Amino acid sequence: MNYFSSDFKLGILGGGQLGKMMLYETRKWDVWTKVLDASPEAPCKISCNHFMQGELLDYDTVYNFGQGLDVLTIEIENVNLDALEQLEKEGLKVFPQPKALRIIQNKAKQKLFYVDHGIPTAEFQRFAYLSEIEDSIQNGGLKLPFVWKAAQFGYDGQGVKVVREIADLKGLPSGECIAETMIPFKNELAVIVARNSNGETRTYPVVEMEFHPEANQVEYVICPARIDYEVASKARKLALEVAEKIGLTGLLAVEMFQTKDDQILVNEVAPRPHNSGHYSIEASYTNQFEQHIRCILNLPLGGTESKVAGIMVNLVGAEGHTGDVVYENMEKILKLEGVTPHIYGKKQTRPFRKMGHVTIVNSDIDQARKTAQQVKETIKVISK
Repeated sequence: MNYFSSDFKLGILGGGQLGKMMLYETRKWDVWTKVLDASPEAPCKISCNHFMQGELLDYDTVYNFGQGLDVLTIEIENVNLDALEQLEKEGLKVFPQPKALRIIQNKAKQKLFYVDHGIPTAEFQRFAYLSEIEDSIQNGGLKLPFVWKAAQFGYDGQGVKVVREIADLKGLPSGECIAETMIPFKNELAVIVARNSNGETRTYPVVEMEFHPEANQVEYVICPARIDYEVASKARKLALEVAEKIGLTGLLAVEMFQTKDDQILVNEVAPRPHNSGHYSIEASYTNQFEQHIRCILNLPLGGTESKVAGIMVNLVGAEGHTGDVVYENMEKILKLEGVTPHIYGKKQTRPFRKMGHVTIVNSDIDQARKTAQQVKETIKVISK
């Protein structure tokens, strides 16, 4: 099939920043795109050929959106899978496949998949209702502390909480969840795996993630991770194993823990371009968004190695600020060597909302990290 400057039609479910950055690549190749998102001001709106407003979890909306497309992909996994399965039955190519999304969309099912397939992960218990957790604690079946995770609809640090005492359960959603053993780890790592329909695979270098202690969001992504070669090799091998066992076409971001004794445990996965791969836009031979398009169109995969060390700094809304966004001190960070800001196009800021990111590249990873710290301390995402 001729994808370029042709009648080929690609659909994307979700119109946020990941979709917007995916559209940079489709525009580069002149691939026609259609996007569905609930927000009339979605970042993707200005970049696609056709924008449709609608709910991603509504069966009829998603099913109707898929009509007339040649390939359908996602930029967020919280979509109506029944509609995707029906579209797939009718001949539409849907990537990642709905059967893979069934595993990943629910964190309890995701964890059970790891157990069933011998993939190392933290021990956990599954609960149908939050109230069952308190009963289990009082009966001695569950020990404090642990990590509570909502089974569905968590994102950007939402749906995850460290529970150190029963009072920490107050205010959490009442539905299905898991309680996961806390892992004493050295590092939080991630590997992005690319896989096309022919089964060709590539892994990106291991990245190291530093998290905000309160928001549970990634503050910095560091590539390459500052770990031993043997540990990095183990992490890439495990990420590839996860992707192949799930059988997904597209990108799979595999988040992992490096334990105190250098074991690698899978934390969770995302079946799409991911925050941990944003550094690749400036630092890699093939950035993650182009690679995703290559995967779902079954094109040869591009090189995944880095041209230079890269660090990504998330730009999130400052605490105490809600309303029309202002990026303070942008001129100051633009004076720094190797600094590239990416603004997502969200007009309204609120505390810890992801509004953009900044990539820092340098031949020296330590210098890149220093510059990243300077960027973090300089730029402010505030409201008018």
